[in-house]
Amino acid sequence: MSDKLRWGIIGTGLIADLFVTDLLANGHVVSAVGSRSQGGADAFATKFGIANAHVSYESLVADPEVDVVYVATPHPFHHANATLALEAGKHVLVEKAFTINAADAASIVELAAQKNLVVLEAMWTRFLPHMVRLRELIAEGVIGDVRTVIADHNQNLPQDPSHRLQDPALGGGALLDLGIYPVSFAWDILGAPTSVSAIAAKTPTGVDRQTAVVLGYADGQQALIHTALDTAGPNTASVIGTNGWVAIDSVFYNPSSFTVFALDGSVVERYESSVSNRGMQYQAAELERLVESGQLAGDILPPSETVAIMATLDEIRAQIGLSYPGE
Repeated sequence: MSDKLRWGIIGTGLIADLFVTDLLANGHVVSAVGSRSQGGADAFATKFGIANAHVSYESLVADPEVDVVYVATPHPFHHANATLALEAGKHVLVEKAFTINAADAASIVELAAQKNLVVLEAMWTRFLPHMVRLRELIAEGVIGDVRTVIADHNQNLPQDPSHRLQDPALGGGALLDLGIYPVSFAWDILGAPTSVSAIAAKTPTGVDRQTAVVLGYADGQQALIHTALDTAGPNTASVIGTNGWVAIDSVFYNPSSFTVFALDGSVVERYESSVSNRGMQYQAAELERLVESGQLAGDILPPSETVAIMATLDEIRAQIGLSYPGE
């Protein structure tokens, strides 16, 4: 019997397809998939050669051949899906945005701790090699003291009012789908902000079409963030310090390359990405590492930080007047 952890997948949409492709290409084991329909589960299982196709999420989490559950449903359902998996004794990797709000995030994290299970936010960018190298350069003082982070995530996505991204009931809007990336990036580089200032423009359905955010920090640092769902943008990021800056190529949250510049504009280092597949295997490897080492939290993205990031998103939503049904 293999000693590898066995993954079960909740949800069969695009993000699940991408994740399972990376899992299988990098030697991970996927033993089961669950969908709201047997047809959906069967089609996904056939595509990837998965042995067990379940017609319900309850059946998926009860599968004895599943050790870890990946939650790939829309974020309004993450709390219920993750709770279901944890109650069944499974470790959980939850897509971002982790939940709709910080209260739901805290509930999941508290339950995982009570059950002595690993829960990890699937903010895959954190674990990519270019981010590992970026954190090393900052720690070494190559660009001096970091003063500013600038990042955007802008895409031209479907404008159909019935689309998930346009629907408040499904957690629609730019912020939780797209803005989560630059917000998490700012947290990664600068830590917890002490102030949040945000403005937004809304779609006809009432979700944020575009949002701009300034995060302030205790020592005067700033993070400048922009996100939009109806305009394509550069999707780059910069980290600016007292001795130079780092410019991350588009798309900054994917496996990416970057250039380190000195104050005079000369190139200090050029980092070239060489990641196979999409790169989602690194977050899976981190969760498996935590499980195998008996840890509940790692240094790169502990559950407590996931909850705190959701609180920052809550504050942004409060300032721009974006709420969701049932909150």
